[in-house]
Amino acid sequence: MIHDQRAEKFRQIVENKFQIYNSLFMSLPYDKMTNIGMLLPFLYEESKNGYQTGKTPQDIMEAFFTNHTDLQTEEQKLELLFKIIQYIERQVVLFDSIEDAAFPELHSESDKGTVTYLFERSLQDHTIEQVREKLKDFAIKIVFTAHPTQFYPSSVQRILHDLRTSITADSITDIDMLLQQLGKTPFVNKEKPTPIDEALSIIYYLRYVYYDSIGELFTKVKKTFGNSHFHLHEDLIQLGFWPGGDRDGNPFVTAEVTKRVAEELRSAVLKSYYSHIKNLRRRLSFRGVAEILKQISDDLYASIFNSRKITAEEMISKINEAKKILIEQHNSLFIDLLENFSDRVKIFGTHFATLDVRQDSRIHQQVIDEVFKATFGHSEASNDDKFKALIQTSEKINTDGFEDIIKDTLVTVSQIKDIQQENGHRGMHRYIISNSDAVKDVMNVYAFFKISGYHDEEINIDIVPLFETMEGLDNAESVMQELYQNPIYQKHLERRGNQQTIMLGFSDGTKDGGYLKANWEIYKAKEVLTQLSEQNGIKVVFFDGRGGPPARGGGKTHDFYASQGKTIANNKIELTIQGQTITSIFGNKQQAKFNFEQLLTAGIENDVFKNYKKDLTEKERVLIKELADISYKKYSDLKSHPMFVPYLQEMSTLEYYGKTNIGSRPSKRGGGSELKFEDLRAIPFVGSWSQLKQNVPGFFGFGFAMEELKKQGRFEEVKALYRGSDFFKTLVLNSMMSMNKSYFPLTYYIKNHPKFGEFWNVLFAEYNLSKDIMLELTGFTMLQEEDPLSRKSVKIREKIVLPLLTIQQYALIKIQKGEGAREAYEKLVTRSLFGNINASRNSA
Repeated sequence: MIHDQRAEKFRQIVENKFQIYNSLFMSLPYDKMTNIGMLLPFLYEESKNGYQTGKTPQDIMEAFFTNHTDLQTEEQKLELLFKIIQYIERQVVLFDSIEDAAFPELHSESDKGTVTYLFERSLQDHTIEQVREKLKDFAIKIVFTAHPTQFYPSSVQRILHDLRTSITADSITDIDMLLQQLGKTPFVNKEKPTPIDEALSIIYYLRYVYYDSIGELFTKVKKTFGNSHFHLHEDLIQLGFWPGGDRDGNPFVTAEVTKRVAEELRSAVLKSYYSHIKNLRRRLSFRGVAEILKQISDDLYASIFNSRKITAEEMISKINEAKKILIEQHNSLFIDLLENFSDRVKIFGTHFATLDVRQDSRIHQQVIDEVFKATFGHSEASNDDKFKALIQTSEKINTDGFEDIIKDTLVTVSQIKDIQQENGHRGMHRYIISNSDAVKDVMNVYAFFKISGYHDEEINIDIVPLFETMEGLDNAESVMQELYQNPIYQKHLERRGNQQTIMLGFSDGTKDGGYLKANWEIYKAKEVLTQLSEQNGIKVVFFDGRGGPPARGGGKTHDFYASQGKTIANNKIELTIQGQTITSIFGNKQQAKFNFEQLLTAGIENDVFKNYKKDLTEKERVLIKELADISYKKYSDLKSHPMFVPYLQEMSTLEYYGKTNIGSRPSKRGGGSELKFEDLRAIPFVGSWSQLKQNVPGFFGFGFAMEELKKQGRFEEVKALYRGSDFFKTLVLNSMMSMNKSYFPLTYYIKNHPKFGEFWNVLFAEYNLSKDIMLELTGFTMLQEEDPLSRKSVKIREKIVLPLLTIQQYALIKIQKGEGAREAYEKLVTRSLFGNINASRNSA
């Protein structure tokens, strides 16, 4: 019933509004774009009908040119196609803004997963004290990454922000003006953004979205569960930050960039405090209090412009002074406003978000090799002996004379203590190692601190291994066991409060092992590492490297975390978000607050509310393992198909990702010209499948595995698993979401292709098989039947971008056939790629 009401409301306040404002959009006087709004519906109809009757994208485009335009030359046609792309990009922004503005009306304060829902349920279950107990040492952390899955220029971001506000107010005049501005504002970065640009782009969200949304959510939790004997700790909701600190595969992130981004984060939070206190002073104008607030304001101003450094502790001390006067002399008037400001300072400190350092273990090994050779005059030692020897050296190494990457790695380590001094310990306290699969990968980093002149007790940093491949996940237990037994590392962990963060990579795991296998291996790795850590007296925190779509570990995040049973440590929920996930899930105050809330309650529910569906029985485990192994074999066979990489290289947009100028990082690891599977980054990999509307990493092998059991007459076992296990059910529903965003008719033309026809048919057969068997499993009549809002949103977005996909495929076919101006068609692919990335929120 609620589903039906919400679906109807969505139709009224999203679909209908889009129709109205889109018609306004169609008549706007853009340069040379006047008639695009009239032509676009024809291209949509030609595409829709054409694909249903088996036409190729080239047939469809040629029919469109012939039937609806009088264009003769290739140059004229190309010009029109670029204009259509620009127009569709702006339609996407309009739809995003309408959908975002509707968010508060489509969600209620007491929805499942909200703090209010948690409170009401804990009242009924008499578990309020357990919730408070859990809140004492629980936390959630969202880590923003600069992974290139979307990059609106900041000018477009600001229009988006204003457009949402105007749509909420139904101000036609303002909307009209903003749509005109949108039509004349460039969407494409002329050059690749620098890591600083990426950092500033996300700092915009910190200042104008998260400062308030996290502060307000903290107050809500405090008011709901707090009482005279329960103090809510201010580290409950944390922010992490990778742009400017993540140098994995990004040669443009240097020690200098890291330092500059740390300064920008500090400056941004001080500016937020300065604005906040300005409003506070309008109310707290009382004698004694006003003077203290003015002093804080002046100190902040001086600190923003670097003439002095203010610390969070100084601010808290002065606020407490003001609070005392307010209570004793002014009847505690407006004390809640002062406490709110005090909470913000405790939450965000002088760091705003924790800047992490990340680098690949192979680069670290190069550094160790070079430094060992320079120190001892030879390289005749095992990798383990090298870090052991360097940890014993008491001399600080002279970095002059080393090549850039070696020198920069060591300078980065040296300056960590300076950043901690400026931004506080929370400003930078983690070093993450990509591609960890051995003890040396962690100990090499410890050695960096020693050779940079740190004494053991000065290494105020958590060293975080990232296990992301199937091999890495397999080795995780033995690596951590050996580390926990290592006397040097044991002492380091003692100094760090016997807490170890372990990062697990969903994106690369899925790319490597397929959807079901990757999720199962990560689940098992978490169980094993939980048990191992407990045995060693270590509190383990899992940090999940997740992307937006299911193929990169995303999907329904609340359901995912709420489905993890008591065998997995639940000390903290920590995950990465990027690109469209920032704008679509955490893009404005209401959405951000709602989604932070969903994560927070998922972790608490997991511990407090008992549910047999969260804990897997031995029988269920055996079955999931069997399904995972069958699906892994199927996916591995696909990966080893001789056409796998050539298909992506020649038939998809993979080669064009690096040209979109949406990220500062190269789109593949390794510098060679030959493309190898292992060098593919997860984002362009998953994104290219998404652009083809095939979403292979999100389902391939899953349906096949279930079909194999069905052939053995065991489908009832799978149905019982779906009904009995929240974990398995979440995987199925997320996989169905991937399939719902697929559209194979777009590439029907490939089925008869001399080189790739057979490979395409393998993909199509698996899609059909997976779709049919998942519908049978769930009892649904359509994909995403259980989530009408998401299904409707996907449907409208797919409709908007269908002409864009036709143009993209048309350009790819022209390039493959060697017809026409190759450079122009390549540019067309890149531009349409950019539009599609932004359009299909969570595509990569």
